[in-house]
Order: sequence, then C-alpha cells, then structure tokens
Amino acid sequence: MSDLIEDKQIYLSAEMAGRLAAIDIGSNSVRLLVAESLRGGNYRILDEEREPTRLGRSVASNGQLDDESMERTLAALRTFKEIAAGYQVTTLRTIATCAVREARNGPEFCRRVREDIGLEVEVITADREARLAFSSVQHAFDLSGKNVIVADIGGGSTEIVFATGNLIESIFTTPLGAVRLTEQFGIREGLSAEELQRCLLKMDDEIGSCLKKRTTRPLFAPHFLVGSGGTFTTLAELVMASKRQIDIPVAGYKVSHAELRHLLDRLRKMPLRARRSMSGMTPDRADIIVAGLSVIDGLMKRFHVNTLLIHTRGVRDGLVRELIDDSLVTSDDDPAQRDQAIERLAAACSGEPEHGRQVAALAGRIFAQLAEPFKLLPGDKLLLECASRLQDVGYVINYEQHHKHSYHLIRNSRLPGIRAHDLELIANVARYHRGAHPKRKHENLVKLAVEDQQRVQKMAAILRIAGGLDRSRSQQVRDLLVGMEEDTITLDVVADQEPLVDIWGAERRSDLFEKVFGVSLVIRWASAPRVVANTKKDKSDKVRGTHKPKKSPHSHESNGSVSK
Repeated sequence: MSDLIEDKQIYLSAEMAGRLAAIDIGSNSVRLLVAESLRGGNYRILDEEREPTRLGRSVASNGQLDDESMERTLAALRTFKEIAAGYQVTTLRTIATCAVREARNGPEFCRRVREDIGLEVEVITADREARLAFSSVQHAFDLSGKNVIVADIGGGSTEIVFATGNLIESIFTTPLGAVRLTEQFGIREGLSAEELQRCLLKMDDEIGSCLKKRTTRPLFAPHFLVGSGGTFTTLAELVMASKRQIDIPVAGYKVSHAELRHLLDRLRKMPLRARRSMSGMTPDRADIIVAGLSVIDGLMKRFHVNTLLIHTRGVRDGLVRELIDDSLVTSDDDPAQRDQAIERLAAACSGEPEHGRQVAALAGRIFAQLAEPFKLLPGDKLLLECASRLQDVGYVINYEQHHKHSYHLIRNSRLPGIRAHDLELIANVARYHRGAHPKRKHENLVKLAVEDQQRVQKMAAILRIAGGLDRSRSQQVRDLLVGMEEDTITLDVVADQEPLVDIWGAERRSDLFEKVFGVSLVIRWASAPRVVANTKKDKSDKVRGTHKPKKSPHSHESNGSVSK
C-alpha cells in the first residue's frame, strides 16, 4: 500500500509541475516534444512528432528560405501548436537553428510565425545549440572520467563539442549539414556513376578541409564519439538491419568506424530508389544520408575515434530539461544557489576548493581597499571572487595549460544568477591568473570592449597577488592591509607566523599589478600582535621588499580576518 501511495504522490507532484512542449525548427525537419515533468528534474514523454520540411534546402545556394519550404514549415508549426494545446501545456518554447539563423529572410519568417500562428521563435546561436545537445547527452550517458566528442549533425551545420566528463572544454561549429552538402555538391537522383563519384570526392575534400580549418585536435585522446541527430539514428538502424538485429534499442548503440565505412561505400554505389527501399532507412532521409555519413566519417578520421555511440535525443531534449531546471530555480539572484554551483564546479575539477576560497577572500580584501582610490566598479568584486574560486578548474584536463582550459570550462558552464557577459569576464580573469599577461592579440580578450579589457586586467592583477599569497596552500594569511603613498602601494600581510613562501609567491606575480596600476608594490609581514595591539608603532622593522614603508592616509585597519 505504501508503494501505491508513493506512486500517487509522484504522479500528483508531476501534475503540479506542469506540462512542457519544445519545438525545434531545423534545416531538415521540424520536431515537437511534449513532456510532463517529474520529481527530481526528469520527465516523461507524452507525445513526439516530426515533419520533414527541408526549410534549409536553398539557403546555401541563394541565402534565403524558399516559399514552398516556409509554407510547409508554417503548416507543421500550426499543427504542432494545436497538439501542444490539446495536452494543456503550461510552457511552450520554439527555437530555430541554422537555416533561419543564416537566411536573409529569417527575420521575416519569424515575423510570419508570430503573426500567423502566434508562436514566438527564438533563433539560437550555434554555441547554444551545441550546449543543448550536450546537456541531452549528459543525461543519457555516464561521462565521468571520460574524454568525449559530441557531434550534432543537422541539415545545415554540425556542432562539435569537446568535453572532459560533464564539462565542456570547447565548442566548434561547421557548415557541414546533410542538406547543405547534398545541395552544394549536386548529389541528386539521375547522376551517372562517374558523376556521382566526382561529386563525392569533392565533398570529401571539403569536409576534410573544413574540419582541419575550423577545429583543432583536442589535447586529450577521446574515448569515443557521441552522435546526436537523425543522421546518427538512421546509421544505427541501417547497421542493425544489416546484422538482422531486432529488439535492440537504438539509444546507446555502438557503431565502429569499420562498420560505418562499409555502409558508406555500399550506399555510395546505390541509386536513390534502391536506398529508399533499404531496411532501416527513413525514406525522406535517403537523398541526404550519404552526405550525413560522410561527415561522420570525416569526424572519426580527423579525431582518430574508432567507436561511435548513438544518441537518439538532442537539442529539443536539452531544451525541455532546461525548462524544467529553470522552473525549479526559485530565484536567479539567489547567492546560495550561485555559491553551491561554484563550489560543485571547483570541487569536481581543481580538487583544491579550500585554496580557491582563500584566494577569493584575499582578492576581495585587496579589491575593497583599492576600489575608492582607483575607481574600481563595485560589481567587479563579485566577479573577481568567482574567478578566484574557479581559477584552477582547468586542472581536470591538464596542469600545463590549465589557465586556458579554465577559461573554456567557465565560459561554457551555467552559473545561476550570473549573466553570460559577466561569465565571459570571469572566465577571462581566471585565464590570466598565471602565464602570459593579457594581450590584444588573444582571441578571448580582443572580443571584449576596451573598457571590459581594462576591467579584466585590473582584476587579473589582483588575482595574481592573492593567488601568490596562498602559494604554500596552507591558508595561513589571515588578512591584508593596503597602504598607499605617491607611487607606492604597501601590502601588510597579517599572519601568526611569517609567511615566507606566500610573500615570495606574491612578489613573483607582482609585475602585472605594478604595470596595470602604475605603482611599485611592497609586500611585507605585519606580525599579528604589533598590528592588533599598537597600530601606530613604527613598522620599519621586519620589512620585506625594496621600499621603506611610510604612513599612508589610505591605510586601513583590519575589520575582520580572512577565513581559512
């Protein structure tokens, strides 16, 4: 009886959470997913629908959506909206990807959808498309301790994600869509065998060149490739049919590179009519399957991957999960949720959350005392503290370039209450906590406005000093007192014992600070009894650094120690 009551409670909880629907307007087809959210952030599917409208079939050739494809897509959207209404969904989100994103008349198409059907279309970026696909993969596969490549092949583009475990290291987008390539190279019914082979050779060259130009080899050896999208699903069904494998789920099915090559060679020799009648083939995908499989072949060759795992979900699944997550968040500005997310990310990647917390506290103290004389923006203190706690997350990939990996991992994460622009600033500050100084030639920095570049430099300069002051990883520095006179800043380090290693570590990192703030920096130990009991006593003894300290009108008394 208790189990029955528990089941009923789960069902009632799901009813209270509401029903959701996601519509994905792709270059090849329009898809609908209707779901009911369950406790714990999961959901159950109520309905799914797909309509192949080929919206992106003319974008590559003339840069516009053609009238026939738009009308078919509008009709599909009208039907999907009615289906969602029938399920009494409380939230309906409609997104569009490559075709609408690239077409000159994409905004006009979105206007028609809004006025004729009453749906607001969100045209998402390629990066967001990749993140949604990866979010879906995360829930389907255990990625812990694995280096993976996730590829989402659509009609107009292919998004490629490099990830370590559940963390995105980098994202690349390529114009290698199954519909686009089929149209671009004229792969159509009626070609002679010789003409077809010439088209295929040109397409292979384009795929190889594009992957080489737009992506770099990951710094890790990938364990496997996860494929998302209809091309991958069709591949699995064709391989399973050739092996007469029945009653085996497509989700998670493994395909070797050799199996892919064998199938691709076979399909390239077959006329379109024969392809359509193959067991396992989706008829409306028969004309673009060769292009799609050629992209997979190019990916596996480029990244030396021999095993492919099939993912049957994708962008719309990621979107539904995002909608559910957003509904569970009580407030985007809840500091507790933000801190918990930062703590989880730091603990999972760096293995030294105590060091990050200490550096954040020290950086915050320095920032607070420099804010007025150097007119620092008050909001940057929070950004600096976040960057301090996350500076070493790149350790999860490797130590040598961990500051660069930290940049990518942070900017590709989701931190509650932090806007995308602020997340970019945090990632940049963490990027420069060690290594080369910020330079205009750095791609991550140059895309920021000049004012933001200056903010990053100041925060990174402070972070380097704060990081050096926990060089021993012992968290023995309790507080910092900043004094200023003319062109010299004096930093009194409060600790029970002289922190020789920590002061040495900070002094080694002082060059960026002195350059950015235009001062000389003196770092010295102020013994705790002398600072607390008699702050007016001459501090000329036990001075570290080359400058003799002087009394400064900007000196601050300690208002509390930095927590260990």
